[in-house]
This record gives sequence, C-alpha cells and structure tokens, in this order.
Amino acid sequence: MKLRQKFYNFIVLIGLFLLFLFFHNTKYDQVDISDALKSAMSNLGENQQIIIFDSKNPFNFYDILNNLDNVSNQEVYGVLTYPDIKKDKYPLVIGIAGSLGWSNHHYGYLDRYLDMGIATLSLHSFESRGVSSTVGEQVSATIPMIVHDAYMALAALSSKDNIDIDKVGITGWSLGGGVSLFAAWKPIQEKVSPDFQFAAHLPFYPPCIAEPEELEFTGAPIHILIGELDDWVPAAPCVEMIEALKLEDYDADITVYANSHHSFDRDMDVKTVEHAYSLTDCRLTLSNTGVVKTKDYNFPLSNSTLQKIGLYFCADRGPSLGGNKEAREASKVSAQNFMAKYLLK
Repeated sequence: MKLRQKFYNFIVLIGLFLLFLFFHNTKYDQVDISDALKSAMSNLGENQQIIIFDSKNPFNFYDILNNLDNVSNQEVYGVLTYPDIKKDKYPLVIGIAGSLGWSNHHYGYLDRYLDMGIATLSLHSFESRGVSSTVGEQVSATIPMIVHDAYMALAALSSKDNIDIDKVGITGWSLGGGVSLFAAWKPIQEKVSPDFQFAAHLPFYPPCIAEPEELEFTGAPIHILIGELDDWVPAAPCVEMIEALKLEDYDADITVYANSHHSFDRDMDVKTVEHAYSLTDCRLTLSNTGVVKTKDYNFPLSNSTLQKIGLYFCADRGPSLGGNKEAREASKVSAQNFMAKYLLK
C-alpha cells in the first residue's frame, strides 16, 4: 500500500473515531438494590421507613430533556424520618450527600430539622447504584441523575397523606448542592415533574460553574452557602449566578463565609484531596436543550469521555477540604432559619 493511501486511511480512521466520540451516549445498566435495601432496613429506627421509587440513569440534562425514554430504569430508595413532634401533615426536607457520600455533618442538619418538627428524607442515590464515591471522576453518579431521583422521590412522597407536598424543601452538599440548585432549573422541573416542585432550595457549596443559557428557574427561594476559599467549586460563579437571578427578580441569595474552604461545615482540619477535581478555572455553559460545553472553547461534555477531556483542559487536581468553626456554627443557624421561613409558615 502506498504511503499516501496509508495516510488517507489513517485520517479516515481518526475521523470515524472522532464521530464515535462525539455522538456516543454514556449509558448505565440497571443496578439491583436488594443488598442495599437489606443493609438500610437493618439500621432503621422506630420513626423511620424506607421509601422506594422508580427513577432513571441519565448521564446529563440533555438525556432528561431529549432522550429519557432510552435511558435505563433504576430503583432508588430514601430513608424517611419523622420528628417526635406529632402533626397531621409534616413539612419535609430532602437531603442529598456530596461526592464522598453521607457523613455525620450531613445527618446533623437533618437531625436539627427533625427537632424543628420537619420530617426528612435522606436520598440514597449512590447506594442504590452501588457507588461509594464519585470524587475524581464525577461519572458513576451525576448531578442530572440525582436531580431526576429527587423529583421521583417528591412524586412518591405526594402519595403520603401525612406529608405536606407543598412544603418540601431540598438541600445538599457539593455534588448534592448542585442537585439542590439545578432542581430549581425550570426546564427540568417542567419535564420530569410538571405537577410538583420544591418549596425551597438550600445548596451548600454547589458547582455553579455551568451557566444556563437562559435563567429560567421555578421561582422557589434559593440560598447558597459557600466558603470564600473554596478551590473545589469556586464561590465566584455562585455569586454571579445569584446576582443575575436577583436582577430577574428571583428570590435568591448567597452567604460566602470568610476564610472557609470546601466542606467548611465538617468538624475536621483542612486537608488536600489529591485526586479530586479543582474547578476554580472551569466555566461551562448549559443550553436550553441541556447541552453542557466549556465556555472558552465551546467543547461539548456530552458523554463521559468528552467530559474527562474537557475537564482535563480546564480543571486542576488537589483541592482543599475542611472545616471552619465559625462558618460551621453560622451555617447551622442559617439553614434552620431558611427552612423555618419557607416550610413552617
């Protein structure tokens, strides 16, 4: 074979590979949750019960808005906990953990809501998919996937006569913060939950780096809590997003805690997580059809491989993680006041 023909063949192969890369969809197999349910049920308290519901495994928001029928089904569970205070109907907060999974400080917030007379649902999207952590990869369980879970949990709760479905708030940390923030994005709510929406959104240090093409949100109040020194997910794009929402007359606010890192509400010293993504220099766009691209190069993060490539060029590794006593105590009060304002009145 002549050298020129070999070169042409090589170019054709590269072209075919690039076509495959750009049009390939990331798909997930359905996971059996039997073992996860056995473990969860063995640790239930007298005031708790398991809620099981049907969800899906969308990789991204595009899948939710355009391709949901072709996405695999997934059973997901949450743990519903009732307060000691007796009521005919309970307001409720759905909680979503971060990339490291559920930790004691997450449950601390839920316990304080219980003390206020608010029921809680800890969403177990990771456990339902056999995932323990997504740190450093953000692929095995994604924000869109868990946003879908959260709305399916909301629909499941609507069938319970003792839950006030109009008074259900959502909160989450880091990845879970992204879930509680983008659950307020109206195109998703209208698509998967036209009959129900969350009454309040309290994201802790969410990734605000994906800027929606149009700021169409549900109108429910949003309050972001984030650290000034967060180099995991930076505070600056969250400040910019909240300012833009305020200009559109949305009920949105943000608290940036001074001298505070990612997970400022943990009771631990600040440390470096070498394999985690640092997204300080990453800015993305989110189209109305759910397509996420890098802002600088318009590079689509449409599947897991393209996402890894895109993040390789804009993200670093080795962000910091750890608590700040003043911010931790202040956030406890802020969280309780926020949920009391919108769920107890």
